Amino acid sequence: MIVAGATGFAGALAARLLWRHPDFELVAVTGRSEQGRSLDELYPRYRVPLRIEQLDLDRLDGIAAAVVAYPHAAAAPTVAALREQDVRVIDLSADFRLRSQATYERWYGAHPRPDLLSEAVYGLTELHRSQIASASIVANPGCYPTASLLALAPLARAGLITDVVIDAKQGISGAGRAFDETTHLSMAGENILPYKVAAHRHTPEIEEQLNELDPAHPGLKVQFQAHLVPLDQGEMASCYVTVSRLPSAVELRELYTDAYSDEPFVEVMGGPPGTREVQETNFCRIFAAPDEHTGKVLVFSAIDNLWKGTSSQAVQNLNLMFGLPETSGLE
Repeated sequence: MIVAGATGFAGALAARLLWRHPDFELVAVTGRSEQGRSLDELYPRYRVPLRIEQLDLDRLDGIAAAVVAYPHAAAAPTVAALREQDVRVIDLSADFRLRSQATYERWYGAHPRPDLLSEAVYGLTELHRSQIASASIVANPGCYPTASLLALAPLARAGLITDVVIDAKQGISGAGRAFDETTHLSMAGENILPYKVAAHRHTPEIEEQLNELDPAHPGLKVQFQAHLVPLDQGEMASCYVTVSRLPSAVELRELYTDAYSDEPFVEVMGGPPGTREVQETNFCRIFAAPDEHTGKVLVFSAIDNLWKGTSSQAVQNLNLMFGLPETSGLE
């Protein structure tokens, strides 16, 4: 097992989880920067004593799986090179999340390896468990889509969604290691900042998955807005759903309980969750309530953006791919 791109937040956490995993052996961490340094020098609290090296697949013969934690467009060529050596891949970038090449290119630009799109499975474990188990490329979801889709999937399957506004908030770790004028601490502290207004790239990912869940009502458009909040880690998706009919509180509770009763990492709550409740875990906590005044359904979904939103979900998917309990290394 290797982690390619271990110098970023997501890759470093994936390395930390795999280093301590009882069933996987992490043999190398690679990076496009910081080569020669030990990962536990760069991230002391993760205590992974492997040196960051340049990715050289000829020297890594025999690996069965890899986590690729490169940005979009940079990830796809590495995924392709790994697949040529029959390595199964979890890709943390956006390169294989969208089934439609046209949609990808509208939001991200030319796709580096469109020939591999049909090989990839969308890696939201709770929605695509059976396909993930046999996949050779798993496209790990974005953190915002993870929280949003888990919040909305039961309503979509029931054919209840006619319109939805997702008001999502995330800590500054979601911006990665590269700070700019909006993510610099002097701007992020004691502040709330909307960003990527009417242009967030996770929007089509959420739309595509919701439309697959409810094919009887195609063409759903999602109003998604992200906000930066002064947290290190954590994410809350507040979803305001216009429904075809308003379920009662009891019916809504049953809908969500039935959907997630067998899920090891999704907890349906009796009241609104907070981000601290799921910090540094692979759990998602959800609460749904009908609003009799407006006729809408409100759904709140809390995750840790670096864990369930990225790296621990990748490990959950790796467990599935290799026939292990999904909870292995995550309890």
